[in-house]
Amino acid sequence: MTQGKLSLANKSANGSTSGQALVSPAPPSYEEATAGVSAPCYNDVEMLTEFTWDDRNIRRVFIRKVYAILMIQLLVTLAIVALFTFCDPVKDYIQSNPGWYWASYAVFFVTYLTLSCCSAPRRQFPWNLILLAIFTLSLSYMTGMLSSFYNTKSVVMCLGITAAVCLLVTVFSFQTKFDVTSCQGVLFVFCMVMFISGLVLAIVLPFQYVPWLDATYAALGAILFTMFLAFDTQLLMGNKRYTMSPEEYVFATLNIYLDIIYIFSFFLQIFGTKRD
Repeated sequence: MTQGKLSLANKSANGSTSGQALVSPAPPSYEEATAGVSAPCYNDVEMLTEFTWDDRNIRRVFIRKVYAILMIQLLVTLAIVALFTFCDPVKDYIQSNPGWYWASYAVFFVTYLTLSCCSAPRRQFPWNLILLAIFTLSLSYMTGMLSSFYNTKSVVMCLGITAAVCLLVTVFSFQTKFDVTSCQGVLFVFCMVMFISGLVLAIVLPFQYVPWLDATYAALGAILFTMFLAFDTQLLMGNKRYTMSPEEYVFATLNIYLDIIYIFSFFLQIFGTKRD
C-alpha cells in the first residue's frame, strides 16, 4: 500500500537538517481499499441467498423502503374496499357488471407473473413501480368487489382481525429466534395440498354449498398465508439462514402485500356474513 513519505527541505551545507515537512499520506486506491474484503452475499442472478452480511445499514434501508411501499398499497386497498362497501351506487354497479372483475383478474394475473418471473422488469425503475401500481389496483378492485357482497360490520371486523394478526406475526418474526425460512419445504407441501383440495372441491361440489367444508378450507388457507407472511417477513429481515437481495424490494413488497390480502379474504370467508 502506498505509504506516506517524509520530505526533507532546506538542507544546510554542513549536512545538518534545518527543517522537515510532513506530507500527508496519499489516500488508498479503490483496489487497495477493497483488497481482502469478502464479496457480498448476493448477486444480480440470485434472489434468495444464504446470509453472510456485515452492512446492517443497507438492510435497514431496504426494510424501510419495503414497508413504506406496503403501507401505500394497503391504504389504496382500504380506500377501495371502503368505497365499494359503503357507497351503494358503486356497490350496485360493480355487482351488476362482473365483467370488470374478470378483467381485473386478468390484469392481476399478467402483472403478477411479470413481476414474479421476470427479474428485469421488477428491477428497472420506474417500470417496476408502474407494474406494482397496476397490480395493486387490480387486486384492490377484486378485494373490494368481494367485500361488497358481505355485511359492512363483517368487513370492518375482518379488517380489524387481519390487522391484529399481521401485527402479531410481524412482531413474532422480528423477535423470535426460530428460523421460518428453513421450513420452505413444509410450506410448499401445505400449499400444494391446499391447491389440489381446492380443485377437488370445485369439481365435486360445483353447485352445492357446504358451510362447514367451506369454513374448514378457509381456516386452513388463513393458517397457510399467515405462515407465508412470517416466512416472507424473515426473508426481508435477513438475519436468518436465507435472505432476500436488497435489489428485490418490489418482489418483497409484492409477496407481503399478497399474503395480507389473502389472509383478509380467508377471514372474510370464515367470519363474514353475506348480505341479504
